Amino acid sequence: MGYPRDEVIGLHSSNEYRVYMVGFLPGFPYLGKTDARLEVARKSQPAPVRAGGVGIAGLQTGIYPLSSPGGWRIIGQTPVVLFNPKADPPVHLQTGDRVQFYPISGSEFHDWK
Repeated sequence: MGYPRDEVIGLHSSNEYRVYMVGFLPGFPYLGKTDARLEVARKSQPAPVRAGGVGIAGLQTGIYPLSSPGGWRIIGQTPVVLFNPKADPPVHLQTGDRVQFYPISGSEFHDWK
């Protein structure tokens, strides 16, 4: 990809994404489609990802609802909880939902949590 951090944030947050499907992990939304300038291949080896990690792979973006190994390129973090087994429903996003990302400060992130 090779774009400066602020440009990646701007490109990623300028789109509204549709949830194509939910899977891989409980509540993991596959969202698309990203700006073609953000297209990037998956990692060749999975790496640890914290819950809330926002990643991109190909022309899709997704959010890791749980900490797990992952092969997507992590570009950010969301404070939104996507999977809570005690909630009804336990999954925050459903197929067909629309998602808009926007940048927040570190203090806003911590206030949200």
